[in-house]
Amino acid sequence: MAIRTTVDIPEPLHGKLRQRAEQSGTSIRGLIIRAIEQAYDDHKKGDYLTSPLVTGSGKLGPDFPEDENPHDLVFS
Repeated sequence: MAIRTTVDIPEPLHGKLRQRAEQSGTSIRGLIIRAIEQAYDDHKKGDYLTSPLVTGSGKLGPDFPEDENPHDLVFS
C-alpha cells in the first residue's frame, strides 16, 4: 500500500528532476523513491580499505617496477 504525501519542491530543483527523469527514462516519482531508498538503505557500508588486499613477503614482479615513475609508463 502506498502513502500519498505532498512535498513543495523549489522550481529549479523540479526542473533538474524533470530533466534527469527524461534522460533516464523514468518518472520524477521513480527518481525520488530511488533516492530515498538509497539514503535509508539498511545495508551498512564497510570502512575504507587502508591496507593491501593481499600481503606477501615476496619480491615485486616486472609489472611493479620500483625504480620507474608510473606516469612515464602511462603517458609514454
